[in-house]
Amino acid sequence: MKSFSYIAQDARGNQKKGVIIAEDEQAFLAKMKEQGLYAKDYQESDSDNSKSMYKFSSKELYFNCRQLSAMLTSGLTLVKAIDILCKEQEKEKAKAIWTDIYESVQKGESFSECLEKHRGSFPDFLISMVAAGESSGSLDVIMQRMANHYANENKLKNTIKSAMTYPLILMVLCIVIVIFLFTFIMPTFIAMYDDPSTMPALTKMLAAISDFLKTKWYILVIIAAALFFGIRYALKVPSFRIKFDRFLIKGPAVGPLITKIYTGRFARTLSSLYSSGIPMVECLQKSSEVLGNSYIDACFEDVISEVKQGESLSAAITRTNIFEPMFCSIIYVGEESGALDSILESSSEYYEEESDSAVQRLVGMVEPLLLIFMAIIIGLVVCGIYPALYGSMESVENE
Repeated sequence: MKSFSYIAQDARGNQKKGVIIAEDEQAFLAKMKEQGLYAKDYQESDSDNSKSMYKFSSKELYFNCRQLSAMLTSGLTLVKAIDILCKEQEKEKAKAIWTDIYESVQKGESFSECLEKHRGSFPDFLISMVAAGESSGSLDVIMQRMANHYANENKLKNTIKSAMTYPLILMVLCIVIVIFLFTFIMPTFIAMYDDPSTMPALTKMLAAISDFLKTKWYILVIIAAALFFGIRYALKVPSFRIKFDRFLIKGPAVGPLITKIYTGRFARTLSSLYSSGIPMVECLQKSSEVLGNSYIDACFEDVISEVKQGESLSAAITRTNIFEPMFCSIIYVGEESGALDSILESSSEYYEEESDSAVQRLVGMVEPLLLIFMAIIIGLVVCGIYPALYGSMESVENE
């Protein structure tokens, strides 16, 4: 598939801009003709099935799923519902994707097949759920579940963003204060010493830092850039990424909090997939992928293998040592009672509430560390400039 950004003119001479997705240039021009448009200028950009030109955010997915659910529940046909949804899209690229889906559905293709064409834009989880909804004839129910799922996901992201606002401001403030102290305040007091050799050891150290920041600041920029790109590259190496992701959930203090966040997402996803009639093996694959943690993906390869061989899900998950024992016990109770989907759904609500608390506790750990760091820096600077200040006051008194 290819996307074409165009500037066109209609029969009345009005100029229009937009994006159309088509197989090739001929198909694009044919679609333009169908819409009564004459292309004055257009530009082509390649996009294949694995990587589409636009990725929907969790907020957009929530809106689209909610609208489709409401329209399908009210009795509208899928074709009409998608047609209305196209007109509600605010972004041109999103509108182009939904328009292409609308045209494909009109031609008789299934909704899931149309979403599959835009796999990079829509997550695999949504595509699998839509396919399950179509096969069971409960697409409206599935879309409502998806709306709830992406609403919760969007809520978690917003919670993290809002919670991190203050620590980020505090971090920037720390950096600004440190730079100000070492580049403006320290040089003033260092100049009070006629003989630099008479400076106390702490003052000499701070003077060296001040001189370095003023004259060789670019070295710090190079080091910071090297670290940023180095870590970014290292995270693309599978072996390093697995170790890093393992540390996220096994590390002290932070690990248990992140595990709670993962548990809530895993329980919600597994509940939605399993209740839709999707086979357990596929449910486990999709649920682990949603977490985006390579270490968990590696562990779940063993879980899936054991489940295929007839092992119970609770026993297989317990052996991974990823989730807390209470969650594993909940799965065991669900398997024994035959109500795994409903128990997972109720437990996901509990763990999602715990996720919100976990985010707040994570932020609560960062704030005092930043304040302590700021206090130490200011304290060191005060200790470093005090001898010079005291010496200058003595000389004034002697005069």
